[in-house]
Amino acid sequence: MKRIAILTSGGDAPGMNAAIRAVVRACKIKNIRVYGVRNGFQGLLDEDIEELNRKSVSEKLSKGGTFLGTARVADFYKEEVQAKAADNLKRRGIDGLVTIGGDGTFRGALGLSKKGISVIAIPGTIDNDIEGTDFTIGFDTALQTAVEAVDKLKDTSSSHRRCSIVEVMGRECGDLAIWTGIASGAEFVVAKEVGYHIDDIIENVREAAEVKNHAIIIVAENMVDINELANSCTSRKWSFLRNNFC
Repeated sequence: MKRIAILTSGGDAPGMNAAIRAVVRACKIKNIRVYGVRNGFQGLLDEDIEELNRKSVSEKLSKGGTFLGTARVADFYKEEVQAKAADNLKRRGIDGLVTIGGDGTFRGALGLSKKGISVIAIPGTIDNDIEGTDFTIGFDTALQTAVEAVDKLKDTSSSHRRCSIVEVMGRECGDLAIWTGIASGAEFVVAKEVGYHIDDIIENVREAAEVKNHAIIIVAENMVDINELANSCTSRKWSFLRNNFC
């Protein structure tokens, strides 16, 4: 294998640039030419491809996002679209492809592999939703960021005797919500893996109010309407709830 391409796709995640840099540096040691594809699978279709070298990835290690850019291609599941992308790689003499992304990226990579492209897929998503992988690139950083935010929010919640509801990402996987809840000592976590009932939430909030005068609820995105959840908490006629508790 003498030429490979690399792209990032879907949502960006902390650590993508570090992964790109590692691939480029490793390939240079093996005298393999590396080509960066701009804007994910869209770049394959548009042939927005350029060769990368050590200078291309210099000082990219600690930068967030992805310097190659990313995009979602709604039609990439179509056979003819995948075939065009594969043909563009083959015409340039590119033997393999490294993709960095989440579940959608993996599905796109699988489609290209069926078109004769050798593909390595690196899991890069803060959702941590790639089966068979303990941790994905970006998850740990996202978790730390969420925990830091909740820790700071606790000061305000405590000062004002409030119950704060925090929504974190995780469209199809509640790992970020669950781990944030555990690490920050939240009173309740709403995620599809654990489920929830409003009475259970109220009971946990009540106990927290008695012990420390504030509470934190962590919610995975798209699980519930945050405003409705807040209204449900404040509408219950519990003696511990003050007017501004939620």
